[in-house]
Amino acid sequence: MEVAETYGIISLIPVAVVIIAAIITKKATESLILGTFVAAIILAGGDFWNTWFDYTLTEIGDSAYYIIMFGMFGAMIRILKNSGSALGFTDIGAKVAKSRNKSLLLTWLFGILIFVDDYLNSLSVGVAMQNITDKFKVSREFLAFIVNSTGAAICILVPFSTWAILYAAQIEEVGVVAGVSGFMAYVNSIPYMLYAWIAVLIVPFFIFGLIPFFGPMKKAEARAAAGRVLPEEYKAGEEEEEIAATTEKSSAWNFIVPLLALIGITIYSSDIVLGVIIAIVVAFVMLFVQRLMTFGQLADNIIGGFKDMLYVTMLVLSAFVLQKFNDDLGLTPYVIDQVTPILSPALFPVVTFIVISILAFATGSFWGVAAISFPIILPIALAMGVDPYLAIGTVAAATAFGSHACFYGDAVTVTCAAVGIKNIDYARTSLLLIIVPFVLGIAGYLVLGFIMA
Repeated sequence: MEVAETYGIISLIPVAVVIIAAIITKKATESLILGTFVAAIILAGGDFWNTWFDYTLTEIGDSAYYIIMFGMFGAMIRILKNSGSALGFTDIGAKVAKSRNKSLLLTWLFGILIFVDDYLNSLSVGVAMQNITDKFKVSREFLAFIVNSTGAAICILVPFSTWAILYAAQIEEVGVVAGVSGFMAYVNSIPYMLYAWIAVLIVPFFIFGLIPFFGPMKKAEARAAAGRVLPEEYKAGEEEEEIAATTEKSSAWNFIVPLLALIGITIYSSDIVLGVIIAIVVAFVMLFVQRLMTFGQLADNIIGGFKDMLYVTMLVLSAFVLQKFNDDLGLTPYVIDQVTPILSPALFPVVTFIVISILAFATGSFWGVAAISFPIILPIALAMGVDPYLAIGTVAAATAFGSHACFYGDAVTVTCAAVGIKNIDYARTSLLLIIVPFVLGIAGYLVLGFIMA
């Protein structure tokens, strides 16, 4: 089937359907699947079912890596919890974090330190800190907000991360700055990644009450203060209740050593799946030697981990299928083409930030949007006399916003899985808070645009 370069304004329909359906039904996965069906109808008409089936099967095959990654992380989370390792780490963390604010500040600092990869960041921090923050009656929704605020935002601010390496390669390929490598061009653009800076630095303002909670997050924190850290509709299953009642804490080293193995192997190999598999092996060997886990229990935890991550896996796969449909509908080129004729040098940064942010949020494809945007935005910036480093920083910051805000994106999905809530809980509570750094980012790019024009 030949796919047109862009379907014009019609390409906006599937994304609009997803957002409206999610707001109405409060269900992310189902809304994404509905959006993929709408996109298939637009692309193939009466043959939509075969088209949808082909796209879905292809994406499942292409995403085997993610299926294994989520399943193995689910297994690791189970092993750390069921063996009592997480409880042991909680005792150590409680000695350092002796108050609510200290526990949240420790969470924030932990997120800053793990800058290599946003998945690694969210999963490590979320799993490590939830028991500690639970003791101080912090809502899981606010924990998710803090964890995801130091996800992609930190990864783009530190030039030795998966995000930075990918973006530097794309900048190198576009070749916008003569005599400067893609890596150095990226480094030079870091000061202009305003949204990422603001998103990270604003967290302590919420922690210490300098910016008060508002909206659903205020209600979530009031609920947590009354003793319920999880959302009202959350109900632990019988299996989880039984585990919680029978688990005895073990040494904190049973938590710390596998986590260090995960981080170290991931940094060394640049492969987070290998990192988590090695971490599981390390955890099992330590627990087996201490007679805290058998081979049978290891197998049960691995199977249970894949079961725990089934919702996460389905949501991410649905998002990937929608991304593929959006690509073939020409969504991103259409939006950029509509906006570029009205740009001026002074307004270029703020308009670019808003448009790329909306695209990243709507598509859930942050790296994909960047890959499409850099070759279009950077040459336009040069032609208009806009500082290329400002243009690079603006695009990178906008994709970080998408990762921070898109409630059906992989970053939010991983964060929610790590802290034990659903994506819609994150959307309901965090999106209003994220508006604060977003508006500040808009203001910052507006000022920079006029100063540097």
